[in-house]
Amino acid sequence: MDIGGAYGGGKAGGAFDPIAFVQRPTVILRAVCWLFAIIVFGCISSEGWREEANGKEYCIINRDGNACNYAVGIGVIAFLAAMGFIAGEYLFEQMSSVKTRKHYVLADLGFSAFWSFLFFIGFCYLTNQWGKADDPPNGEGVNNVQASIVFSFFSIFTWAGCAYFAFLRFKAGVDPSFSSTYESDPSAAQQYAAYPASNENDQFQEAPFSGQQQQQQQQQRGMYTADYSQPTY
Repeated sequence: MDIGGAYGGGKAGGAFDPIAFVQRPTVILRAVCWLFAIIVFGCISSEGWREEANGKEYCIINRDGNACNYAVGIGVIAFLAAMGFIAGEYLFEQMSSVKTRKHYVLADLGFSAFWSFLFFIGFCYLTNQWGKADDPPNGEGVNNVQASIVFSFFSIFTWAGCAYFAFLRFKAGVDPSFSSTYESDPSAAQQYAAYPASNENDQFQEAPFSGQQQQQQQQQRGMYTADYSQPTY
């Protein structure tokens, strides 16, 4: 974690290092999530359905179409989300707004934790239905279904790991030396903008009406002097 940054990221505007980016634990874990998601929905999409004699398709997982659709659904969304978060990791260092970084970290934390839970549900659901299913003819699709179940189990931990890294970022918060002061407190910029720019010649200018006030004071002093100067009997 970079020192002087916000939510685990360095200051915006720095040079992009592709090697360091690829070696980040968060990026590596996202790539693993992306790969597992392809296996989960790809195996079911390719070999999870069979066609009966009357031309109607059925899911080989205990003839439960919801089981196949569930595996494909969470796999496809996980595939797209993993790519989106990898792109977000690239853009994270370019975010100068502290609020934007905070919203991204919270979205990462919430989605990753929720998708880890959905993969846990999917693993239990697929395992239960597959245990009740009859063996497909000639064993076709067995390896695909088993691979989908296994990598659904692995995805529970990969997405939980992503949620853990997001939690560490959120816990780190904002370093006091982070330079994005105006982004974190927009009212500060308005307060400073309310004051006009000072002019060096202003300090040599006389205040308005100062000349007239001096003349009046001199006249009053003259009147007092004249009163005291008159002889008294």
